Amino acid sequence: MTSFNFATAARIVFGPGTVSQLPELVAGLGSRPLVCTGGHPARHAAVLATLPGAAIFAVAGEPSLDVVRAGADAARAHHADVIIGLGGGAVLDTAKIVAALVANGGDPLDYAEVIGRGLPLAKTSLPVVAVPTTSGTGSEVTANGVVSSPEHRVKVSLRSASMLPRVALVDPGLTLDCPKSVTAHAGLDALIQCIEPFVSPFANPLTDGFCREGVRRAGLGLRRAWSSPDDLGARTDVALCSLLSGLALANGKLGAAHGLAGPLGGYLGAPHGALTAAVMVPVSRFNIGASDPYTRARYAEVGYLLTGTEDEFAFLEWFAETLELFGVGGLAQYGLSEDDLPVVAEAAAKASSTKGNPVTPSPDDLIGILRAAL
Repeated sequence: MTSFNFATAARIVFGPGTVSQLPELVAGLGSRPLVCTGGHPARHAAVLATLPGAAIFAVAGEPSLDVVRAGADAARAHHADVIIGLGGGAVLDTAKIVAALVANGGDPLDYAEVIGRGLPLAKTSLPVVAVPTTSGTGSEVTANGVVSSPEHRVKVSLRSASMLPRVALVDPGLTLDCPKSVTAHAGLDALIQCIEPFVSPFANPLTDGFCREGVRRAGLGLRRAWSSPDDLGARTDVALCSLLSGLALANGKLGAAHGLAGPLGGYLGAPHGALTAAVMVPVSRFNIGASDPYTRARYAEVGYLLTGTEDEFAFLEWFAETLELFGVGGLAQYGLSEDDLPVVAEAAAKASSTKGNPVTPSPDDLIGILRAAL
């Protein structure tokens, strides 16, 4: 008997040109918006011009504890009653965390997992409108926000059902000017976020549908979006893959690739998508070699969705070829050394994402995976 729960953003608006609906959508939620955006807000000047009176909070790079504290202060100073995230996954996570902090008060460490007190976010967050400008994280439909602590060299989450955005507005046209490296890293991460919930023992019939279509869309569009950045059809395929990956991971579980990428991100400060991509092939080889026939059949289905060949190794070959095409290298280029492997492996073995892996890896298994990804 199959049992599962499902939760997502209150409303999803998807398609080229839908960003024109943003002022109307925001007006239905509040009158004093704070817009969290990337380090170069001018990139989205045309969108921001449709929101007169909005305060702007720029987020350069991955959000740290100090960044989200400053964002919450900016929202309070503006008396914001709605938060807009207009940017990549880091910006959307910042918007969700800021909205939660303004509503609940206190410090992010009061609510953060692992290094914080882990208190529940008891009060409903300010409403959030999430407008991704990259295709990768699916953060527009997830109930958590990731923040880094440089002091601890880790990334941690704040999570609550109330952090789900009220509106996820996904306009693939906003991704047309993404740098090729961002298209590669984010797109590969979106694909991985469709594969890991599909092979997880926590998969369910609803997330399976999202994963299958997300993998298929990645196969259709990811390489095209990278090689022809102005191909709106390819961008739409990858944006849909990203959205579906968020729906899947928020209601299923990820796996060891993300379990490793969490501590690697805090340790190296490298792009998240590059890290998940770097470890995905050795993680998958380990899983295929140690799994039961059912899980191997799932990997074979992934291969079919990507290539038309129903074989688990077709997926591995496609993924390795894509890494080479995109110029995504191994972990050594980001500064990881042999001496670092036990520390990262120990943290990854305890990570929540690793609990969704189809096979439970030991720290020694994870060291072997990391070594293969160097």
